Amino acid sequence: MMKSSLTELDAVLVVARCGKFRTAAIELGVSTTALSNAVGKIERTLGVRLFNRTTRSVSLTEAGQQFVAQVAPAVRDIHEAMDVVRSRQATPSGTLRINAFPTAAREIFSSLVLPFVSEHPQVHIDVVTEGRMVDVVAGGFDFGIRSADRVPVDMIAVPLGRARRNVVVGSPTYLEAHGTPMVPQDLLNHACLRVRLPNGAIYRWPFEKDGQSVHIDVEGALTLDEAGLARTAVLASVGLTLAMESDVREDIEAGRLVRVLEDWTPTLSPLSLYYPSRRNPTAAFKAFIDFARRHGETGAG
Repeated sequence: MMKSSLTELDAVLVVARCGKFRTAAIELGVSTTALSNAVGKIERTLGVRLFNRTTRSVSLTEAGQQFVAQVAPAVRDIHEAMDVVRSRQATPSGTLRINAFPTAAREIFSSLVLPFVSEHPQVHIDVVTEGRMVDVVAGGFDFGIRSADRVPVDMIAVPLGRARRNVVVGSPTYLEAHGTPMVPQDLLNHACLRVRLPNGAIYRWPFEKDGQSVHIDVEGALTLDEAGLARTAVLASVGLTLAMESDVREDIEAGRLVRVLEDWTPTLSPLSLYYPSRRNPTAAFKAFIDFARRHGETGAG
């Protein structure tokens, strides 16, 4: 019987993880047709169907589930063995995959990712942003970036810079026309940009002062799930928005936006880069950790 190649096994595992041929093909850097052919070839070799396919979804068959469960650890060991050899290279190379929530990615992109790529041009960085918490190991990521207080306890964490904070901001034009809120409850009389969370729920704006905490269910004409759109709207004087300070710092310094309720917005946990323990890290993996440690010492943002 024909033996399956590592490429074909990788194809099956990535399709199983992604649940879509198109997404898996993009991750592997191949065409959807080539990926489908690779999976079809291994199915013909095994004589069983590994996936149920419809026009909208892909799911593992019972045989596919058993196959993936048994093959995945072996394939990981093979890749680790290959990484050991690559790690002996003097020059870091290859791909590093990072998962981060969008705000965190924006905060560290210019100060960590871009300088690292400039220093190590043979390393490719694949950044995936998601609002939900992701198991970086199951998701095939090398690193995750989250608030320090949300890093899984079984991960190794590298602090990234200083504490962060949310700010409520509005344009000078809006505040001149509608007044300045002095306490969080005043927001109920203002137009605010509502925030939709990844799970579909509407985010209640959190505030805290002198041990007192309050969450405000704001109202407004717009509900958004992307910070760039909220920034555009608040600059257009549509209303007030709750933003990460790093996203609007330049606008505040330039006078385009004004902070309000400053004494009600406490600092948040700093960011951390985190990763699982590895027996044989690649040169690129080690270089990124070293770079992140230096970045953490000098401060983010």
